Amino acid sequence: MSKTGAEILVECLKKHGVDLIFGYPGGVLLSIYDKLFDSDILHVLPRHEQGGAHAADGYARSTGKVGVCFGTSGPGATNLVTGIATAYLDSIPMVVFTGQVSTNLIGGDAFQEADIVGITRPIVKHSYLVKDVDDIATVISEAFYLAKTGRPGPVLVDLPKDVIAAKSKNSCASDVKIVGYNPTYEGHPMQIKKMIKLLENAKSPVILIGGGVKLSNASEELLRFVEAINLPVVSSLMGIGAFPNPHKNWVGWAGMHGNYASNMALTEADYIIAIGNRFSDRTTGRLDGYAVKAKKAQIDIDPTSIDKNVKVDVPIVGDCKTVLKQVLHYLGDFNWEKCKKDREDWLKRIEYWENERPFGYKFSDRIIKPQYVVEKIYEVTGGDAIITTEVGQNQMWAAQFYKFKDPRQFITSGGLGTMGFGFPAAIGAKLGNPDKEVFDIAGDGSFLMNMQELCTAVQYRVGVKVAILNNKFLGMIRQWQHLFYNKRYSNSCLECQPDFVKLAESYGCVGFKVEKPSEVENVLRESLKIKNKPVLMDFNVDREENVYPMVPAGAALNEMVYGER
Repeated sequence: MSKTGAEILVECLKKHGVDLIFGYPGGVLLSIYDKLFDSDILHVLPRHEQGGAHAADGYARSTGKVGVCFGTSGPGATNLVTGIATAYLDSIPMVVFTGQVSTNLIGGDAFQEADIVGITRPIVKHSYLVKDVDDIATVISEAFYLAKTGRPGPVLVDLPKDVIAAKSKNSCASDVKIVGYNPTYEGHPMQIKKMIKLLENAKSPVILIGGGVKLSNASEELLRFVEAINLPVVSSLMGIGAFPNPHKNWVGWAGMHGNYASNMALTEADYIIAIGNRFSDRTTGRLDGYAVKAKKAQIDIDPTSIDKNVKVDVPIVGDCKTVLKQVLHYLGDFNWEKCKKDREDWLKRIEYWENERPFGYKFSDRIIKPQYVVEKIYEVTGGDAIITTEVGQNQMWAAQFYKFKDPRQFITSGGLGTMGFGFPAAIGAKLGNPDKEVFDIAGDGSFLMNMQELCTAVQYRVGVKVAILNNKFLGMIRQWQHLFYNKRYSNSCLECQPDFVKLAESYGCVGFKVEKPSEVENVLRESLKIKNKPVLMDFNVDREENVYPMVPAGAALNEMVYGER
C-alpha cells in the first residue's frame, strides 16, 4: 500500500520511539502537520524556532534520548542554526527536520528557499537532502542511528515539499548499515594495559572527566574505577555531575572559573587520565603551561579528538562505558594496595588545596549575593533538581555553588556558550522529566533573548522555575571590562528592562520580585508549591559581583586571580 512521504515520516518517528517534537509549522510542512494532527506524538509549539531547537536539546541532555525539532523552509530553517550549533559543539543527539521548496525550484532562489544543508554543513554530524520519496524511510532510520551512535550529534534532514507529498511503498527500515561508518566502542587491550601500568607507577595521578562520560552513561563504571584505586577526580564544566558531589574523591571542576584545588591538581599531577574529555581551551588555560609534569592518557570515542589540543602518551579510541568496563576487568593484575599507600601524601596535598581556597563569597544581609541564591536553590531542592543555565556569570555560579550528584542534572551550553539557551532547555528537560523540579538559573541579558517561550511553558503547563540573577548588566562582559578595560562599560549596561514580574503575569505565569537576602529562601520555597505553570523569580543581586577564581585569557591554570571576599 502506497503512503505519502508525510505518512512515512510520522510512522518512522513512532517506530524510533519519538513521543515529543518541538516544531514550528510553515507552508512546505503542512502535509506533515496534517498527519501529526492525528498522531499521538506530542507536538510542542515554541514561539521561535531557536527556542524549539534548544528545548529539543534540553530534552536530549536530560533524558539521554534523541531530541527532535522541526522548522519550515527559509527563515524557519535558518532560525534553527544556533540551536544546531549548540548541540553540535556539546555532542548532543538530535534529528532536525527542515522543510524545503519543491525539488524543481531548488537553486532558483524560490520564495523561502535557503540552502540549509550547505549552511549547516560545518555544525552537523551529517545531513540529508531527500530528493526521492522512496528514500525517506531509509534516511530517517539512518539519521536516528547516526545521531545517537559513536560521538553523538545533530543530524539534519531537509525535506522538499513535493517529496513529502509523493507516495511510496517503502516502510521504515529496521536494520541500519552505513558504509564507512563503524564507530569503535572497545579500546585496544594493549593500550588499556599500558594506561593501567602508568597508573600503577604514578605518584600523583588525576582522573579528568568530561561530557563524554555522561553521553556514554558511564558514571557507574567511573565510580567503581575511582573507588577501587582511591583516585582524585576533576571534571570539565561539561563533566559536572558525571561523578557525584559530594564524594570523598571529588576534587571539583577545572578551568577558567574552576576551583583552586582542581586547577592545582592538574598543574602538579604526574599522570592524567582524561575520560570523555577533549581538553578544551576553557579547561586547559595556556597550553604550554598545562600539566607539564604529567604523562597523559585519553579515552574518547572520537579519534579526531585525541591529540587534537593536547599531546597524549596513551591514546585509547573507544566508548567511555565500554573502555571502563575493560579497565575494571584488568585491574586485578596490578598491585593497588601499595599504590594507595604511596599516594597518601598526594591526597593530603589536594585536601590542603581544597581547604586553602574553596569557592566562596562575602555574604551581605543588605544586598543579595548571586551565589547565595544558588546555594539556597540547592538547599530548598535537596540537591535533586535539574539545573539549566544561560551563559555567563549565572552559569559559573550555578556550577560553583550547586552540588550535582547525577550525570544528567546540569544542563548548560559549554562549547558554543549560547545566551538564551537555558530557559527553552528547561522546558525540554521538564517535559522529559515531569516528576523532577527544573530550575533555569539565568542572567537578565540571556533570559531576554528567548523570553517569548514563557508562552510555550504556559500553554503546555510546564512548571519550570526561572531564577533571574538580575544585575542589570551583561555580567561577564562587565566583569572583563572591569578587570581588563579600566571599567569602561561599553554597551554592557542593561538599565532599560521590563518589569519581569509584570512580564510573567502578562503571560499567565507567577512572578516574584526579590530585593532582600531575607526574602530569598521564602520565595524559593513558595515557588516549589506552584505546579503546572512557570514561575519567574527576579532576584535583584549585587550589580558588581564578579566570578572568582578566574584564569585570565592567556594564563596557565595555576595563575588564577581572586577578588576580595
